[in-house]
Amino acid sequence: MTISVGDKIPAVTFIQPTADGPQPVASADYFAGKRVALFSVPGAFTPTCSAKHLPGFVEKADELKAKGIDEIACTAVNDAFVMGAWGKASGVEGKVTMLADGNGDFAKAVGLEMDGSKFGLGSRGQRFAMVIKDGVVEHLFVEAPGEFRVSSAEYMLEHL
Repeated sequence: MTISVGDKIPAVTFIQPTADGPQPVASADYFAGKRVALFSVPGAFTPTCSAKHLPGFVEKADELKAKGIDEIACTAVNDAFVMGAWGKASGVEGKVTMLADGNGDFAKAVGLEMDGSKFGLGSRGQRFAMVIKDGVVEHLFVEAPGEFRVSSAEYMLEHL
């Protein structure tokens, strides 16, 4: 079942790339007491994700924070090393936190996984964005397959 507005974020563990190596991050701890703009991409370093999705949130970080967002996070079904390298290559420092969902536990738990086997990607997370306030989904924007519109930073800004 797909997560909905008003639902609590499920208990999963993300892996965050840090200067000290990969660190586990419990979803309950990460989302507690703050308003987070979280977006999911099918894969790090993939064309739309690298050219539009992640750069949009980096570029609009200050505008999102001015609208009450405390933190911006990107997740993908990739390992922490790939997410760390992608973040570094994309200049996310101080703007977007990279949260690896290497086993797809989060994508499965929120009911937003996809089958990317046709492209050699296996099971991945769909392209989506959500605003999470103190662990509860406040806004949810799920893309239709193959599209990039409603999960963008610009679209999110229009709805805050």
